[in-house]
Amino acid sequence: MSGINYVTKETLDLMMSELTQLKTKGRAEIARAISEAREKGDLKENAEYDAAKEAQGLHEAKIATLENAIAVSRIVSADAIDTSKVSILCKVTITNVANKKTVTYQIVSETEADLKAGKISVTSPIGKGLLGKHVGEVAEVQAPNGQVKFKIDNITA
Repeated sequence: MSGINYVTKETLDLMMSELTQLKTKGRAEIARAISEAREKGDLKENAEYDAAKEAQGLHEAKIATLENAIAVSRIVSADAIDTSKVSILCKVTITNVANKKTVTYQIVSETEADLKAGKISVTSPIGKGLLGKHVGEVAEVQAPNGQVKFKIDNITA
């Protein structure tokens, strides 16, 4: 991951607590699994040992990814968000011009994106298309199924 990762304080706190859990409890569980598999005999033909070592590698990769994400994170507070135009961490209510369906999304970093929670990534097609737009403007978004137009109805922090 490169570049700056803009997050809320709450999200950074969650990332840090997950990292702590992975480094302590997670590593201890994997060490125990490797130890148990090692006790079962010949390591060359021990599938449990191989699986435990692979799980350890994946676990360490996850830790490294999370550490990098935290290192490039910058906290943005709600009162620092410019609501005159669509920017990261603002909530934007948009209406699809074609079908008149209205939805509200919060524009967030890639690590925070969760469509079910109404959070879309700033790097997604819709996120990119909405950035910098003002209330009343129409954003033309190149989606996988073609060009979609969204009217910006409201922007809040």
